Amino acid sequence: SGHAHLAPPQNVTLLSKDFDMILTWMPGEGSPPDVMYTVRCESQDRMGKWIKVPHCKNIPSTSCNLTCALPDFFVKFRARVKAISRGLQSRWVESEFKEYHLDVELGPPALAVSVKESLILVNVSLPVATCVESFHWMYDLDLWEAGSGKRKRYENIFRKNTMKLDTTALSGNYCLSARSSLQSVDFKHSEFSRPVCVLLNHRG
Repeated sequence: SGHAHLAPPQNVTLLSKDFDMILTWMPGEGSPPDVMYTVRCESQDRMGKWIKVPHCKNIPSTSCNLTCALPDFFVKFRARVKAISRGLQSRWVESEFKEYHLDVELGPPALAVSVKESLILVNVSLPVATCVESFHWMYDLDLWEAGSGKRKRYENIFRKNTMKLDTTALSGNYCLSARSSLQSVDFKHSEFSRPVCVLLNHRG
């Protein structure tokens, strides 16, 4: 019959945000409210072999986080999605190719700052998925006196290390902000995090 046809998903896009690689799409025109979606992915070194993504099979949502489903973080991959409803299936619609390591967008880290005697102690946390924990994520840290434009930058600190800043010579209100970095071809950086400020009492 003429109506036994399901519109394929539209605007199928692989996008990266805050350390994750996510496939997003829009429902096809005239899609029924009970429509479900199934996603698969394929890497460029094994073309034609579409890998099932178990957590994105028959899902009602219009996005699928593929970060830990990727076959290889250093090989370009793409994904495809189809709509399913009441025994009908649409055709597959494919995204463009992306590579996690090159194309991942970094989010700013979260800063935990404490003052202990004459030290500022800084720890950062990056909300990365467990499967990419092993990457050499780093961060850069800026320190400046509130109201002054002059920043001191500490670069390429390994994220698991506590940064200790000597405050003996400092007094007043000081602010810190950090950005994530990852070396792919070149260094990639996130935006800087919201500043965290601490009041340092100068000990005479």
